[in-house]
Amino acid sequence: MGEWEMRPASSADVEAVAELRAVVLRADLERLGRYDPWRVRQRLRDGFDAAHTWVIEVGGVFAGCVALRPAGDAHRLEHFYLAPEAQGVGIGSGVLRELLARCDRDGVRVRLNVLRGSAAQRLYERHGFTVETEDPVDVFMVRAPSS
Repeated sequence: MGEWEMRPASSADVEAVAELRAVVLRADLERLGRYDPWRVRQRLRDGFDAAHTWVIEVGGVFAGCVALRPAGDAHRLEHFYLAPEAQGVGIGSGVLRELLARCDRDGVRVRLNVLRGSAAQRLYERHGFTVETEDPVDVFMVRAPSS
């Protein structure tokens, strides 16, 4: 798949990220009876904050994004999407390791939510996240800083 790198996002990235979100979440949202092609993109646009978002590139080409923003007593991991061709080859784990190492150095816990039944939950569990609570759509997870 090639080497990946992260660069700070800019407001110009929002549409590419919104489109990727629609592609990546579609199957899980359809399974949950919640897929709306307009809403899945608009929710990203409404929550996009370039100041806390990175674009993931493979060979200089857009392959995904991730956001990590301060939120109370923790950081929120959000908008972590990889293009289908970039999944399953270690990029997600590499990105997650890098971000979690930053949080560990700062002694900050990380929270996230993932759609119920999503394969991404296994990735998060492998990296030390545990389930805090669930609702009919989301699983809410937390990871304490590693010492």
